[in-house]
Order: sequence, then structure tokens, then C-alpha cells
Amino acid sequence: MNLTHRYINNKQGKPEFIILPIAEYESLLANAIPYDDDNEEDWEEIQIEKDEFDDVTIPNEVVWIMAEKNVNSLGAWRIYRNLSQQEVAEMAGLTQSAISQAERKESKPQKKTREKLAKIYNCLPEQLSI
Repeated sequence: MNLTHRYINNKQGKPEFIILPIAEYESLLANAIPYDDDNEEDWEEIQIEKDEFDDVTIPNEVVWIMAEKNVNSLGAWRIYRNLSQQEVAEMAGLTQSAISQAERKESKPQKKTREKLAKIYNCLPEQLSI
């Protein structure tokens, strides 16, 4: 254990902050590589792969819900439309568990499911694929 550093953990016990000697902090600052957002030489070109969803847009409120609630687009649309998972399940003829599974961030629901949910959410199926 390094006695010169102290960790501050979050409620789950994972390190969130560290306290270190000022000399070490100043050394880190002095050795840091400066970055200039305005200098185009610092930017890297990234290849973009075109796909069928390039022209699809979704309301800002839905995007905000995705970020704030940490859900995928299906969950965000449901919340945006003020529906519960149970209500959506009943309207779609699915179980609440199936809706919950489809709303996981890593989930990629089938086209048929997206089409069914798009009718319920009054949006395009493509808007549920983002």
C-alpha cells in the first residue's frame, strides 16, 4: 500500500478520487501534453461507415432520456410516451419481461418487434434502431 496516496471510495466501495502529494500533482501537470482544440493537427480523421439509418432523426427529448436514464431508444420512447413496460407489453402482445429485455442497452430487437413498438410509440421503426 502506498502511504502517500489516499483513495476516496464511492458508496459501492470503488475508488472515485485520490489524494496525492502536491509535488506529485504539480509534476503530473508539468509533464502533461497540452491539447489545443483549435489546432487541426491534433485531430484524427475517422472513417465513417454509411448505413440505412444515416438520415433518421429522433426528438431531442428522447435523446435526453437515453442519456439521463441510461436506456436504449426503445426504453426512451416508452418513457417519452409516458407508458409503463406492462402497458406496452399488453398493447404489443408480449410479456413485460420481453419488453424489459428489449430495452437493455446492448439489445438489438428484431425488425418485427421494432415495427410493433413503433406503432405503439407513434414513430418510425428506424427511430427505434438508434
